[in-house]
Amino acid sequence: MLRGEKVRLRPIEREDLPRFVRWFGDPEVRRHLSFYLPPSLAQEERWFERLQERLARNEDLVLAIETLEGVHIGNIGLHRINWKDRNAELGIAIGEKEYWDQGYGTDAIRTLLRVAFEEMNLHRVQLRVDVDNLRGIRCYEKCGFRREGTLRDMVFREGAYRDQLIMSILRSEWEEQQR
Repeated sequence: MLRGEKVRLRPIEREDLPRFVRWFGDPEVRRHLSFYLPPSLAQEERWFERLQERLARNEDLVLAIETLEGVHIGNIGLHRINWKDRNAELGIAIGEKEYWDQGYGTDAIRTLLRVAFEEMNLHRVQLRVDVDNLRGIRCYEKCGFRREGTLRDMVFREGAYRDQLIMSILRSEWEEQQR
């Protein structure tokens, strides 16, 4: 278990899957995620089985976000880990909306970045974020991510094509923040 100031990160368990179905059944929670239809429990179970294979191959690291009191509020992960080039893509979802805008996502990201740079020896962590996801952009900037560019008309959401930003943080930038 990895501990931050407000959260702890732990492995995803099969017992978590019904909670995912509830979270991702909410269009507001799902709005900025990479899938647009709510998943069924059977789909989440297939995702979980595929995740176990990716974890075993060290391609992904996906963890549950819990409050220090043990309430599971979301998930965070490093995806497409590239061990040769030492980089990965970050993804996060806070499914329990009453925990939005309270610093839990920021703490979860900072905790995961510590693992990425200190334990996994990654050089770069990047992410993509919808340009209208202002809450996410603020959070990522607080964690030290910098805007690199715009992917024009990258996603189709709510009847229109939308841009996404590419943001990243390098190990040297993260280390500078730690001083």
